[in-house]
Amino acid sequence: MKLFVAAISLAVLAGCATKPEQKASSSGAASAAAPSTAPSASSASVATPKSADANARDLARKRISSVEPAVYFDFNRFDIKPQFHNTVSAYGNYLAVMKESKILVEGNADERGTVEYNLALGQKRAEAVSIALQAIGANANNIEAISNGEEKPRNKAKSEAAFAENRRADLIVR
Repeated sequence: MKLFVAAISLAVLAGCATKPEQKASSSGAASAAAPSTAPSASSASVATPKSADANARDLARKRISSVEPAVYFDFNRFDIKPQFHNTVSAYGNYLAVMKESKILVEGNADERGTVEYNLALGQKRAEAVSIALQAIGANANNIEAISNGEEKPRNKAKSEAAFAENRRADLIVR
């Protein structure tokens, strides 16, 4: 989990980095040798942050629409498996970019175990996803983590495949 958090944090930081030399190189050789740190007064530089912000919002929306809005867990576990890192990353980035948005994380469990145990396990699953979202840059105030325990099964059959569908945390944008 720590490795995942570190990798995601580095990816977010790398994605935010800009190189002044690249911006200055279009101005000519003299400008490239001594890049200016003063902001440009041109109207193009004023429009760029707005278009960059709009592009980031569009990309964030596309990313969450391309992943399933759920993280599935192994029996009696609440650690996030590697195959769901893309889902967590997409939603964490969405919350980091769309600062006004909120996400409800609903932790769920299969029917095996007591009601109390399944409520606690569902809460741990929801909180694990919430912590991972925050590690990517989401504001904790925009995330609500709750447990449904075994009360909202996705599949009511009594098979291992059905139980696996029910061991999840659903991510709901509000």
